[in-house]
Amino acid sequence: MQGRLHLPQSYHEILSPRETERAILKIKEAFQTSLAFELNLARVTAPLFVETGTGVNDDLNGVERPVTFEMPGIENRRAEIVQSLAKWKRLALADLGFTAGEGLYTDMNAIRPDEVPDSTHSLYVDQWDWEAVVNPEDRSVEYLVETAERVYDIVRRTERYICHEYDELSPYLPPRMTVLHSQELLDAYPSLTPGEREREAVREYGAIFVVGIGGRLSDGSIHDGRAPDYDDWVTQTASDRCGLNGDIVVHNRVLDEAFELSSMGIRVVPETLRRQLELCGATDRMELDFHRRLMRGELPASIGGGIGQSRLCMLYLKKAHIGEIQASIWPTEMRSVCRQHGINLL
Repeated sequence: MQGRLHLPQSYHEILSPRETERAILKIKEAFQTSLAFELNLARVTAPLFVETGTGVNDDLNGVERPVTFEMPGIENRRAEIVQSLAKWKRLALADLGFTAGEGLYTDMNAIRPDEVPDSTHSLYVDQWDWEAVVNPEDRSVEYLVETAERVYDIVRRTERYICHEYDELSPYLPPRMTVLHSQELLDAYPSLTPGEREREAVREYGAIFVVGIGGRLSDGSIHDGRAPDYDDWVTQTASDRCGLNGDIVVHNRVLDEAFELSSMGIRVVPETLRRQLELCGATDRMELDFHRRLMRGELPASIGGGIGQSRLCMLYLKKAHIGEIQASIWPTEMRSVCRQHGINLL
């Protein structure tokens, strides 16, 4: 049992496993309806796997390995299970003819085999992946923050809805997020790790939007890793800080921890793609299909992100483990310890 396991004292599930399943359905239906309306998104069908070697799959921090398999019925070519749809969505915007002010969302299911299971992480990932076309002038931190605030409002709106449906639950998220650059977190908590900085910040503010994920900070470190070919984390803003991306993080009171709900960002354009690939020593990717189309100007300027479905449900329903929300595979010892503390994993 390698992952970090939280075992809250005197924990008990508020909703039974069967009632939890009903509540999950209500949450997902309400949230995606609000998301589509608020951001003017159309639902599209997404792939479970993509062809290896196209550059379409998300490699997350650049080291995670996808699940791959051979396709004997398709010329023995290889495919890989998606890890997210960060780049596929942008291709879909172009191929389906979306224009500025509109976009798409999809119900994304993925497998991340290198993930270490713990209270908040699983090998199985389910999220709403969304992407919208923007005008070139909207590629700014102001537009990013405005969009993040709209997403957060949907998070709060859904929280109030599900608490209305179940008297046993009560809302607690603050009315607004506090926007903080990752450099501000470093300045405020220089002796702490990035995760510990977020925890201290959400304990104070309740909900934060951390801007600038992936770019170098004043001490040479990065707040967290980002692949070089979707979010723009190298562009400097008017405040002389890098980063057109960010994470929505809230205080999970059950775990007393920082709890990331959404990662989002304004996407790279040809010049920032080239710069980020150079910084990461990954210029060989320029020969992949996705990168070629981007460099030829065939893909629209866009903003997009992912919103964790199981994590949202876990937060709203006051669960101590993501395995109380989704069916996955867990270490034997973890199952045993959780059972002893009243945490029933599916």
